[in-house]
Amino acid sequence: MAVKLLLAGMAGVMAAGYGRMPVGGSPPLVTANSHEMHLEPDPINPDWIIRGTPVARMSRHSESEDKAGWTALWDCTAGEFRWYFGWDETVVIQEGEVLVTAEDGTQRLLRAGDIAYFRGRTWATWRIDNYVRKVAFLRRPMPAAIAALFRLRDALRSGGPASIGG
Repeated sequence: MAVKLLLAGMAGVMAAGYGRMPVGGSPPLVTANSHEMHLEPDPINPDWIIRGTPVARMSRHSESEDKAGWTALWDCTAGEFRWYFGWDETVVIQEGEVLVTAEDGTQRLLRAGDIAYFRGRTWATWRIDNYVRKVAFLRRPMPAAIAALFRLRDALRSGGPASIGG
């Protein structure tokens, strides 16, 4: 019964044209110069700090209509800390650099111009020797069943095969 309700609800969402901006909703285009955005304090959880006294700041740039995605500007001074990525996050380093160690031990030095993706619900260690500034694109992970329905809908709309499993 629960699956039927989920499917019925998703069918309604798809038929209604999910993703179209409702009249009076958020603007279709949001712009800002990242060097002119005002950054507010965004303290790192003290329990996560390994070394130093990193000071982080953040400014939200935009948010999706469904509240499942947003874009922000973030910077941080020197220090080392663990960070929990509750959402999927893609970052573009604008300035400085950071040595990132993923849960599996993989290490990468990210510098200005580098792009990295962090899977939601994972931890990483960040070591910043001087300063780092990034643009972050965050997306709430979607349950697999709902994601499969969207892939099916998109395939039906395009006339191509649906990649339901992946």
